[in-house]
Amino acid sequence: MKHISKEDIVNIPQDVTVLVKSRVIRVTGPRGTLTRDLRHIQMDIQRPSKNQIRVVVWQGGRKHIACIRTVCSHINNLIKGVTVGFEYKLRYVYAHFPISVNINKGDNSVEIRNFLGERVARKVQINDGVEVTQSTTQKDELVLSGNDVDMVSQSAAAIQQSTRVRNKDIRKFLDGIYVSEKTTIVKDF
Repeated sequence: MKHISKEDIVNIPQDVTVLVKSRVIRVTGPRGTLTRDLRHIQMDIQRPSKNQIRVVVWQGGRKHIACIRTVCSHINNLIKGVTVGFEYKLRYVYAHFPISVNINKGDNSVEIRNFLGERVARKVQINDGVEVTQSTTQKDELVLSGNDVDMVSQSAAAIQQSTRVRNKDIRKFLDGIYVSEKTTIVKDF
C-alpha cells in the first residue's frame, strides 16, 4: 500500500550549522565539518525552520518509507560527530601468545604481530579522519577516535576481522582483538 506522504523531523542543536543542497548534507560544529551525499535516495529534505530539518517521502511503499528513519539517523550521527565525536575501544585477547600491535602514523596503519604465534604480520589500513592510540589507562587496549562514525567503526571492524581464527575450533581459540566499548570523545554532554 502506497502512502501519499510520510515525514520525520530532525532537531538541530544551537552550536551546529547544517547546509542542505540537492540532498547533500554538510554539517559544521565545534569539532569540524562532515558531509554526506544522499542523492541516491528519492526524498525531499527541507528546512521548515532554522533549527529543524524535515525529511519527506511522497508516494512511498513500505521499504521507501523505511528510508526516512535511516536518513534521519545519518543526519543525527553527523550532528553527534561534529559535537562530541566517536570513540571505539578494542581489547587484545590471548591465551598464550601475546599479541603485539604497532601503530604506524606515517602510512596510517596498524601492524599486528605474534597472533596465535604466527610469524606473518597483519597490516590494517586505518581510514582517513581516524586517530589510533594505545590506551594509557588499560593494558592491551587500542583507542580509535574520530568525527565520522562510519570511518571509526569501519576501521575497528577491519582490525577485528584481521584477527579472525581460521581452521581451528573458535570455541577453544578465542584469541583476537575485539571491540569492547563504543563511546564519545567528549564524555559530559
